[in-house]
Amino acid sequence: MQLNLLSRKHLPAYLRLMRTDRPIGTLLLLWPTYWALWIANSGIPPIHLLLVFSCGVFIMRSAGCVINDFADRKVDGAVKRTSTRPLARGEVQPGEAISLFIVLILCAFVLVLTLNWQTIMLSAVALLLAACYPFMKRYTHLPQVVLGMAYSFSIPMAFMASNNNVPMYAWWLFLANVLWTVAYDTMYAMVDRDDDLKIGVKSTAILFGRYDRHWIALLNIAFVALLSYVGAQLELSWYYFASLLVAAVLLAQLQVAIHGRDRDHCFNSFLRNNRIGLVIFVGIALNYI
Repeated sequence: MQLNLLSRKHLPAYLRLMRTDRPIGTLLLLWPTYWALWIANSGIPPIHLLLVFSCGVFIMRSAGCVINDFADRKVDGAVKRTSTRPLARGEVQPGEAISLFIVLILCAFVLVLTLNWQTIMLSAVALLLAACYPFMKRYTHLPQVVLGMAYSFSIPMAFMASNNNVPMYAWWLFLANVLWTVAYDTMYAMVDRDDDLKIGVKSTAILFGRYDRHWIALLNIAFVALLSYVGAQLELSWYYFASLLVAAVLLAQLQVAIHGRDRDHCFNSFLRNNRIGLVIFVGIALNYI
């Protein structure tokens, strides 16, 4: 494998390839994972599960970034926002990126081996989704849906690892997170839409066209509605529903921010979705105190 993680020359480039300097993706993956862990365990999960899933989130997000940049290595240079990425600039070679991806996947596999066999089987699906997502933008205008499923698969995994089963409400939680992911990643895709149209990369931002803001609003309404349904099914406390109300207000603010489709405003709105996940997690955590 073309990998020398001990090289001071290459290590900074590897870390940037893994997006360690931009933790937003890790956080957007972490919050739904914590929602599921807290609900599945009716409060703070066992330390073993908390450590495995927390580390797993970081590793899998890093692996996803590596394979994404590998898939986009020939087009990132043509997009202003991504032109300085390590593979686009030649700081990391394609073979090194694949080697780094394999190392990260092996680390994640070691972690999941400490869980039950059912969760190990689910992790294979999660890996498949994470690996194929970057290539979907070549074939479909719905790569954000694949990303949504990849970013949501920690939810059934958390329930399976905690209780040896995945109840129906966990799949509703899964679907809610898929919708939210599609909504915020569409905001992200709006930043690159003009460049993507030129180079032939597909996205929901291109698919939705002038109705992009309307679709984002509908997706977020459905997201909050599904979370409300899950809360009603589980008879969660007013803390949870208060957090959903705050989340709805924050989502409405983002809707206003992207009204003019300004690139910077769309990108900042994408980043601010982190607060949505945090607020909902606080509501869930307070419910079990």
